[in-house]
Amino acid sequence: MSDMPDISARLDTCGLFCPEPVMMLHNQIRDLAIGDVVEILATDPSTKRDFLKFCNFLGHELLASEELDGVFRFLIRKASDEE
Repeated sequence: MSDMPDISARLDTCGLFCPEPVMMLHNQIRDLAIGDVVEILATDPSTKRDFLKFCNFLGHELLASEELDGVFRFLIRKASDEE
């Protein structure tokens, strides 16, 4: 896809289970600039729900959510600085 955003950071949480992936994402996104995109890979199916709630609660943008062979891939754009 040519319209995919540039990825500013990558986070591999494969093999980890809730709440670790969300905690790692929270720490990673804190270090990014507004507008930056982080790519997250995960194997815990609950990350689909957790990352959506994370974005809704903190105002970030979930750009992509897909699964391939048991690995979930997410693209999240930082929309604001959390307090």
